[in-house]
Amino acid sequence: MRDEETVRQQRRPEDESGTGVVTAFGRQLKLLRTRAGLERAEFGKRLGYSADTVASIEQGRRIPQAQFIEKADEVLGAGGVLTALKEEVGRAQYPAFFRDMARLEAKATALNVYAVYAVPGLLQTEDYARAVFHMQRPLLEDDVIEQRLEARMARQEIFQRRPAPLLSFVIEEAVLRRPIGGPKAMRATLEQILLVGQSRNVEVQVMPTGREDNAALNGPFSLLDIDKGRRLAYTEVQDLSRLYTDATYVRTLEARYGILRSQALTPSESAAFIEQLMGDT
Repeated sequence: MRDEETVRQQRRPEDESGTGVVTAFGRQLKLLRTRAGLERAEFGKRLGYSADTVASIEQGRRIPQAQFIEKADEVLGAGGVLTALKEEVGRAQYPAFFRDMARLEAKATALNVYAVYAVPGLLQTEDYARAVFHMQRPLLEDDVIEQRLEARMARQEIFQRRPAPLLSFVIEEAVLRRPIGGPKAMRATLEQILLVGQSRNVEVQVMPTGREDNAALNGPFSLLDIDKGRRLAYTEVQDLSRLYTDATYVRTLEARYGILRSQALTPSESAAFIEQLMGDT
């Protein structure tokens, strides 16, 4: 049996409204605020947020952003009590099935992504990502969409990390032709893909639909290099995800990805192809 971790998303209230660590953070925040003798309105004013927003965070109905946590810790003189929870609270922004992947992705030294259905989250624009979340079924609440959107955009901080991780994307041509969010949003996304692909540590390749050979017809997957040269594999379909640690299986996916790259357009050919697509939109 493969050595693997399986994370299943259950559409439970806690996944959407943020209980668990988010609720614990909210209670701690309220305790510190009341000890400081601050009403919600005054506290919110010092942080630049409304009293209603503070109430939502204290009640675990809204997941605070890192900036809020840092400022709250400073205003309340919490001495790091709140900022110590920042990483855990940040992961709560993601759907349950993606939280482990988000944690590993943020620390990866290399990442290889094969995209079949949609533009990879790391390459999405805000309008494209919002359209993806709006289309999800069952429907997501508006506040959940905004949380997921903020979390997805925050993942793109990986492009500013130093030392820079090595990033490779192989994207099916059909993904680039599917106008999620409409023509304007899709064009902006194509522009972003081209821009990101200009970075020395990033390579973007397009797999043409007309290719007779494709080494990964079993579906999309990602490979991550983490600490001490260890490599993991990640797959996701219909809100179910698997994180593979078995070396034999990971090597199988490594081989598939290597063949995929040889079958796809080169990075320069891919850039020219995307520019051509933009001319058609």
